[in-house]
Amino acid sequence: MTVFPSFIFQMISPTVFFVGVVVALSASLLGVFVVGRRMALISDALSHVALPGLAAGLLLGFDPFLGALAVLFFSVLIISSIERQGILSFETLVGIFFTAALAIGLLIIPEEHLLESLFGDIAKIGYLEILETALLGFLILFFIVFFFREFSKITFSSDLAWGEGLNVNRLNLAFLLLLALSVAMGIKIIGALLMGALIILPASAAKNAAGSLKGLTLLSIIFGLISVFVGLFLAGAFQLPPGPMVVMVSAAIFGLSLFVRKA
Repeated sequence: MTVFPSFIFQMISPTVFFVGVVVALSASLLGVFVVGRRMALISDALSHVALPGLAAGLLLGFDPFLGALAVLFFSVLIISSIERQGILSFETLVGIFFTAALAIGLLIIPEEHLLESLFGDIAKIGYLEILETALLGFLILFFIVFFFREFSKITFSSDLAWGEGLNVNRLNLAFLLLLALSVAMGIKIIGALLMGALIILPASAAKNAAGSLKGLTLLSIIFGLISVFVGLFLAGAFQLPPGPMVVMVSAAIFGLSLFVRKA
């Protein structure tokens, strides 16, 4: 009787919840624009692109987060540069980088770290990672809030953005870099394979239930936070991996939102 409750309390400690909240806030806010721009598959693919960086960090003994972030930023810059030349579409380029990076990552990543890299483990994060998550999370939130109007315009009315003299190409690149930063930040928490889902699902569920951009944004945040809270609690209660449980709760919320939409 004493072991089981202590395990639950360990899994839902204030530190774990804090990290989960930061990741959920940044992911669900970015998700509003990802879903609005129909970039759901792209955000999911970016989470796989980080695998070679994770593997390099594990093999060479430096912070895997830094490796993932470096690979993501480099990939985004290269993809954006090639896409602007009109050689291939953005979706095609992301698909190419996604498949190549996934293959490289799976080949070189140490086997004992494979599951943790793919699915994350929020219970094993250290103080340095907590600090990294807090700083990066607040940085992402700051830029999203500061450029919320600009991101909204290029997402829902790009012609208006061009007409108002906004540098759409630069804003698109900034948004992609924020997306890459969010993916890198969340990989340790929820894993490379699942981070894309935490970006997509809360915003998709909110889109089914909201009738305005303000409502969409608010509901996306609420659904993201509920996914983290309930997912972590269930993971602790039933001794299950936290990352998949968070995504399963988010998927359940999306399923319920379909009935709201039909109604």
